[in-house]
Amino acid sequence: MLISFKSKSSPEVLMYQEHAQRILDLLHKNPTRGVITAEEAAHALSLLEGEVAASKLHPETDVEHDIHTHEQEDGESTEHAVMQRVGFAARAFPLLEMLRSAKQENESIIWGI
Repeated sequence: MLISFKSKSSPEVLMYQEHAQRILDLLHKNPTRGVITAEEAAHALSLLEGEVAASKLHPETDVEHDIHTHEQEDGESTEHAVMQRVGFAARAFPLLEMLRSAKQENESIIWGI
């Protein structure tokens, strides 16, 4: 299922629910429907930036959160298979940018509505 994050401050961000779940759990938000108010944006941004920083310090543990881990195919090098993995920091980046914009422009972010 796709989650469509919307804000007047930036373009729409689409994420698979399974990828957004970690972010929404961190923010104590419901994946079905919710809002990050303009007042909550700064705190949400701080929490998410902290989680991204932690995931970059320990990239080997980030793989377990990547549901679509790339399996090594015939003839593919191990290095190439590892490069195909998308970590938490990359998945969270669009929403981080939306949060930064929402904070700056004092706008809310909504989804599921």
